[in-house]
Amino acid sequence: MSVLALSNSLPTLPPSPSQSETPKPLSPILSSFTTTIHNNSISWTKKTIITALSGALSFGLVFSPPCSLALESPTIQSPPPSPPSSSEYCREDEQVLKAESGPELVTNAGIVEEAWEIVNDSFLDTGRHRWSPQTWQEKKEDILNTSIPTRAKAHAIIRRMLASLGDPYTRFLEPEEFSKMARYDMSGIGLNLREVPEDNGGVKLKVLGLLLDGPAHSAGVRQGDEVLAVNGVDVRGKSAFEVSSLLQGPNETFVTVKVKHGNCGPIQSIEVQRQLVARTPVVYRLEQIDNGSASVGYMRLKEFNALARKDLVIAMKRLQDMGASSFILDLRDNLGGLVQAGIEITKLFLNEGETVIYTVGRDVQYQNTVVADTAPLVTAPVVVLVNNKTASASEIVASSLHDNCRAVLVGERTFGKGLIQSVFELHDGSGVVVTVGKYVTPNHRDINGNGIEPDYRNLPAWSDVTQHLSQCSKPQG
Repeated sequence: MSVLALSNSLPTLPPSPSQSETPKPLSPILSSFTTTIHNNSISWTKKTIITALSGALSFGLVFSPPCSLALESPTIQSPPPSPPSSSEYCREDEQVLKAESGPELVTNAGIVEEAWEIVNDSFLDTGRHRWSPQTWQEKKEDILNTSIPTRAKAHAIIRRMLASLGDPYTRFLEPEEFSKMARYDMSGIGLNLREVPEDNGGVKLKVLGLLLDGPAHSAGVRQGDEVLAVNGVDVRGKSAFEVSSLLQGPNETFVTVKVKHGNCGPIQSIEVQRQLVARTPVVYRLEQIDNGSASVGYMRLKEFNALARKDLVIAMKRLQDMGASSFILDLRDNLGGLVQAGIEITKLFLNEGETVIYTVGRDVQYQNTVVADTAPLVTAPVVVLVNNKTASASEIVASSLHDNCRAVLVGERTFGKGLIQSVFELHDGSGVVVTVGKYVTPNHRDINGNGIEPDYRNLPAWSDVTQHLSQCSKPQG
């Protein structure tokens, strides 16, 4: 069983506002989807989990598909014979992969039990406490005592089983839905990367999915290829999120990707032309305040996509060069996106060692403290504009800057989506999305279902902002 662990931050909300480039006025009023993918072996107890916060992706898919996919290679000339030690290693590795792949046939009851086991191991009940190990065991016994003659009935049983949890984010995915999710592209060249742990403690990066006829696929990259370097930069030890950032660049420019085809195949450097689908989510301008005696840098962030951090850094540097002495970060109507992007953006404002966010879950993989690891890009006062459609990754940014006394919040109470979902692939290619954790702010407030209350309803004078931040108390661990 392959397991996608997704840390999702996109709440179910009405359609998002128009993507017009015209920023909203600064007058009062004021989706995010975190995904981490896990890989389960045939044994449910041998799950390899890479969380969204480990540097995978945030909508960051870190997906571990069936091992057989790693053996797929393009039609190219066979390499010269490898030294005996190398070929022996490859043969041993292939045997391990085949052993882990196991039998392809899975019974209908086995699929249902597989989904049951995932919930039993990882589900975090954040609602009305409908779930307990005892009642869940009883449900398993009831289900497996019934006849499951078809795969369609097995899927229907899984849907009802998940619906009984009362969690709107825990759901079943048909094979077609799961396949589309696994091929989410944040690189700009039509591929998605996954992190594969090695026995020596290192991590190698493999191509999880490709957009058919996309830039990377057309150039010769294949699913299961190991990525070795980007533009001559060795990527060993780097996260999937970091390498995806290296792959990004201006539209129609070229990037050279060095890959190893398949498990033991040849190494090839491939030039790929970028064709970015993602548009810049940042709009910025300089505004005069206090009768022209000071300048404030206004930045609207519409979503947390693959370009968000990079474009926000550009905006902040340009606004500083233009004389901005303070900043407004507009997160109104921002439903989220890549949670990892939200975390990296938060770090731009925090001092090294300050807490970005806590994650809580039944599984130790989801019990983390995320901290800033570099000096801040800006130290000037910040106002964050929020409203009732500020959700998920946006709420992580807003709450972290607020609790660390880096910003005041202005507008309306935020939406209140602070859950982490993981996507697990079942053996028949379908999948289940399961709530496995939640985010807690540096001041230990539960975001989910509560939202974040702003400091002001209307935009205050900057002297009040400065005074508020000077009197703020930072979290004490």
